[in-house]
Amino acid sequence: MRKAIIVFGGWEGHEPAQVSQIFSEILKKENFETEISDTLTAFSDVQKLKTYHLIIPIWTMGEIKSEYTQNVSEAVADGVGLAGCHGGMCDAFRNDVNWQFMTGSQWVAHPGNDGTKYTVNFKNSSDSKIIEGLNDFEVTSEQYYIHIDPAVNVLATTRFPVVDGPHAANGQVDVPVVYTKRWGKGKVFYNSLGHVANVFDIYEAKELMRRGFLWAAKEE
Repeated sequence: MRKAIIVFGGWEGHEPAQVSQIFSEILKKENFETEISDTLTAFSDVQKLKTYHLIIPIWTMGEIKSEYTQNVSEAVADGVGLAGCHGGMCDAFRNDVNWQFMTGSQWVAHPGNDGTKYTVNFKNSSDSKIIEGLNDFEVTSEQYYIHIDPAVNVLATTRFPVVDGPHAANGQVDVPVVYTKRWGKGKVFYNSLGHVANVFDIYEAKELMRRGFLWAAKEE
């Protein structure tokens, strides 16, 4: 049986405990054995991390020991999948550039804050099975403006500005919402949706996570 570890904590506003349960249920339906931890010491044993097929961080605005980041990096480079959403993966450890290098982006702003209505647009040029058959959809939540690794494979974007602000002076720009990348032998999946748990009541948001988990765990 495939095994996944979900590590949650950090800022409570992102409802990490609730999201961890949603993700665990998704994986159990796909015949994964899931382990859930609320401490970063789950990253302390690199050999144990290498026994999982998937690592899912749900930890916003925290601090992590450099050796823990190195352990996750080594496990993913060795072939373990890494997948996550929103601030739980790409606003996890703002001071750790090695984490950002591995995960592929870093949140920098969400103009309009929660309650912003915007569209997620799938990239027609991608042949990824992660987005196959899915149509563009609207979300009312935080619209994440992220700085990204140019090496990522972008699967979906959202257009700024929706809300006026100093950024609007630059004109329209498309910012990634969903992407994949490689880290050594491992696969990395990210979805910027997921400000709070009920975002995953949206079919597309939840289905993207399911498909992303399977892709990262090499169960395409």
